[in-house]
Amino acid sequence: MSIVEVNNLKRSYRTRTGIFSRERKVVDAVRGVNFTIEQGELFGLLGPNGAGKTTTIKMLTTLLLPTEGSAKVLGHDVVTSARQVRRDIGYVFGGDRGLYDRLSAWDNLRYFAELYGLPPATQRARIGELLELVGLAGREKERVEGFSRGMKQRLHIARGLLHDPELIFLDEPSIGIDPVGARELRGTIARLKESGKTILLTTHYMFEADELCDRIAVIQNGGIVAEGKPDELKKRVSAGRVLEVETFGLAEGELEAVRALAGVRSVAVEERETTQVLNIQAEADAEITSEVLAALTATRVGRVAWREPTLEDAYVELVTAS
Repeated sequence: MSIVEVNNLKRSYRTRTGIFSRERKVVDAVRGVNFTIEQGELFGLLGPNGAGKTTTIKMLTTLLLPTEGSAKVLGHDVVTSARQVRRDIGYVFGGDRGLYDRLSAWDNLRYFAELYGLPPATQRARIGELLELVGLAGREKERVEGFSRGMKQRLHIARGLLHDPELIFLDEPSIGIDPVGARELRGTIARLKESGKTILLTTHYMFEADELCDRIAVIQNGGIVAEGKPDELKKRVSAGRVLEVETFGLAEGELEAVRALAGVRSVAVEERETTQVLNIQAEADAEITSEVLAALTATRVGRVAWREPTLEDAYVELVTAS
């Protein structure tokens, strides 16, 4: 059973450009998106900044009206039955907004339980159950201002679950969270899926999507460029290999020289503290190590190694090719 049905969904904005001679311009943020999410599925929506992820989420949660197309959430049209959609979904977004720092975790959840209209007789049991689920049992009497960002994000999830929605939207929930907090948050999301919830997750972290998602759609320039299981997306680059080259002070023009080499599919640059790592996707039978090193004659090179493609490699190839 499809919990979410998206058909040719579009959203355009009218804006003005220029300083002295201002011209009207139409910007297409989402251009004919189509996908479905099945009951009990954890569906990932991936894409770079400005690709249309948040705009799509806002239309599905009734915060924005579509320009064209249609979408149904839990069987309700997001335009004509917006109030019912809002009652039936949970929405959790990344960041620090949405909680009251001077209140305890318990008082925050009790306040939102009143807004959701939970009967007073069931509030205590429900709040206790959710604090246990998100790993905050025993910390409920502490003020939220003393919580880490990861703890606050888990409290956000508890807030979004108070009314026991069947479908939960998680919009970049782990953004800005330290590795330990992010791991705990992933555990919380995994437990939600195990409990039977349907989840739509947006994230910039490919390992997170690879670990959690049943299916993934990659959005770029307002359109879906690929959709499938994580392993299916990896197979798009599995016919090739990835050469990792550690560099110190990449010389101008040499990156383009590597990209132009025969057998090279794409090149992505990963910035680290004092180094850059070139992730070079190559054809399976291409022996390009010597050619790459020859193209980097003005750059100091460190470690050079071949590895198998990851979901991040597939993602980079998809968004750079579209």
